[in-house]
Amino acid sequence: MSASTAPPQEATAQEITVQEITAQEPAPQEPAPQEPAAQEPAPQRSRGADTRALTQVLFGQLKMLEPGTPEHNRVRGALIEANLPLVRYAAARFRSRNEPMEDVVQVGTIGLINAIDRFDPDRGVQFPTFAMPTVIGEIKRYFRDNVRTVHVPRRLHELWVQVNGATEDLTTAYGRTPTTAEIAERLRISEDDVLSCIEAGRSYHATSLEAAQEGDGLPGLVDRLGFEDPALDGVEHRDLVRHLLVQLPEREQRILLLRYYSNLTQSQISAELGVSQMHVSRLLARSFARLRSANRVEA
Repeated sequence: MSASTAPPQEATAQEITVQEITAQEPAPQEPAPQEPAAQEPAPQRSRGADTRALTQVLFGQLKMLEPGTPEHNRVRGALIEANLPLVRYAAARFRSRNEPMEDVVQVGTIGLINAIDRFDPDRGVQFPTFAMPTVIGEIKRYFRDNVRTVHVPRRLHELWVQVNGATEDLTTAYGRTPTTAEIAERLRISEDDVLSCIEAGRSYHATSLEAAQEGDGLPGLVDRLGFEDPALDGVEHRDLVRHLLVQLPEREQRILLLRYYSNLTQSQISAELGVSQMHVSRLLARSFARLRSANRVEA
């Protein structure tokens, strides 16, 4: 009798592997008809338990196979397929990032594959507990390195996650949006760090300065924020004057500096240099004439 019952046990284990992956339904087993009414109230719980049981069976098979063989690749692919709901669950946490969910799931699947390759079932840890940090870490790395238009330092990005969590907790506790000071007190950081984190959280996508504002029909930011700087023309004029002043004699340069930088009167300059006020006036007039003749820029 024992020889006739052993082969059906092996066939049942293989049927569980194939049917659980393809049909997402538990394979027919002998003890199934014991409680027919209990299958209807908790289908989600039964599905999760079946997935965990299937994962344990597959890891047991994977451990006995040689890496790189077709059978090893088949069981490894079955593990990936069976645990894709875990990736979708983790990707759902990032729906507010305005990134295509298919891309987020694809990145999370890379983390799932890495977790499968590193998982050791002999340590007694459930695979979802081991894999979830790896999947979420891979998704966060994708957002940090590939999605942001403006690169944010790692320290500021990690602090932004804490600020976001503290904002949600304080909103629940106070029934309103917390102030910057309340968030800073909760995390024991400065208000400037809180404001920097909030700005970092908005840097996923850059807004064009020339794009019109949606809804209000107003012109772009470049038209509303830009203005004429009155000192801009003075930059070119000062550079031109600096170039012309070096062409004057040293005494005339000094007179101009005393008159227009030290704000001395002509009588004070005459006392400073030991010459008459009339002579100072003639030197100033001659300096202006030389500067105008050397200026070739048309007004």
